[in-house]
Amino acid sequence: MLRSLSTALIGELRDLPEEILAWHPAPGEWCVKECLGHIVEADRRAFGGRIRTILDTPELTFVEWDQQVAARERNDCERPAAELLAEFAALRQDCVGLVERLTPADLQLGGMHPRVGYLHVRDLLHEWLHHDRNHFRQLLANVQSYLWPWMANTQRFSAPPPP
Repeated sequence: MLRSLSTALIGELRDLPEEILAWHPAPGEWCVKECLGHIVEADRRAFGGRIRTILDTPELTFVEWDQQVAARERNDCERPAAELLAEFAALRQDCVGLVERLTPADLQLGGMHPRVGYLHVRDLLHEWLHHDRNHFRQLLANVQSYLWPWMANTQRFSAPPPP
């Protein structure tokens, strides 16, 4: 499922113009490129990174990361989309390989998250899939919101995208 989301995301975004990918649906909302950057950081820190940490040091207490600070430091809205997609594709391929090597015993290992409590590798895998689809939906909604004003009378065929 991690691989399929990667394929769908890259297929959806690789040919969109930078104007759409950098468009913000509302003040303070992420553009498509910032959503993609967040997925990259989540793969690196929250999912693949935590699983690697658990495998190296079971029962460790995780260090939280500030998603908003990471987004500002990445400055993804200003980066070329092709660069972001290449970063995502390489990291996701590495993460898929990690997941494919997990054993049933690995799934039982875990660590303590300071805010939500104990997390097993299996918990992180399920949340990873949920997280992916949540942000994929957000990316698609951003594109729909961008297109809405340009639809003229064809808006009458559908409901406006959610705010």
